[in-house]
Amino acid sequence: MKSRLSSFHPAPPVNFSSSPTFSPLYRQIKNLIMEQLASGEWRPGDAIPSEADLALRFGVSQGTVRKAVDEMAMENLLVRRQGKGTFVATHDDPHSFFRFLRLAANEGKLPVSRSIPLECSRGCAGAEVAQMLGLKQGDPIVMMRRLLYFGDAPVVFDEIYLPGDLFQDLSLETLKESDKSLYSLFETRYGVRMIRADERLFAVRAEGIAAQQLNVEEDSPLLLVERVAFTYGDKPVEWRRGFYLTREHHYHNELN
Repeated sequence: MKSRLSSFHPAPPVNFSSSPTFSPLYRQIKNLIMEQLASGEWRPGDAIPSEADLALRFGVSQGTVRKAVDEMAMENLLVRRQGKGTFVATHDDPHSFFRFLRLAANEGKLPVSRSIPLECSRGCAGAEVAQMLGLKQGDPIVMMRRLLYFGDAPVVFDEIYLPGDLFQDLSLETLKESDKSLYSLFETRYGVRMIRADERLFAVRAEGIAAQQLNVEEDSPLLLVERVAFTYGDKPVEWRRGFYLTREHHYHNELN
């Protein structure tokens, strides 16, 4: 991918003393880099300036910049490539797929996945959706349903809610025509990058449309994964309720 490295002029050293709450210098540099990412100065897949250039820009040492970049790389916000530089992480990278999908096969490797869009409509946020997405009741939202197949079997049924103002032309046709993962589509078409998520897991019984779409009997055991995904600035931009069929799969999370 061709880098779109932004040109810039050195700025006077940043005055950090005005901050009312103490934060380590490298964290303040990290926040400044995050602001540039949020503004779109460096987009997903772009190379960011070298540590020497960033140190000059912010008026700090290269060691301080390196510590900030190291932490952002650990958080999957940036990607270091040996001999090439540091790049903004992108959902187009195949390695990012399982960062937000903690599904594993009970035996062997997980088959190739297929996303099957079922519905996409527009409406107004009710109380629960508004709370989850930081909206006001009545604000426009997009509502989606889809199936995630692994091999020939449906394994995950998702109900997804999005702020309508961020995804103004999202439609069922758009979803069906896309050959990208859902988060990659959000990133490339709408400029919305998911950078972290909070999840809650529940054991539930299959009911209604979830049972129908997953081809299981009513009251069959399912795993419900509720997720709120956030973009830059800790802004919630997706609320998802995923119903997982766990007869041949399980939810896997590695704790360090």
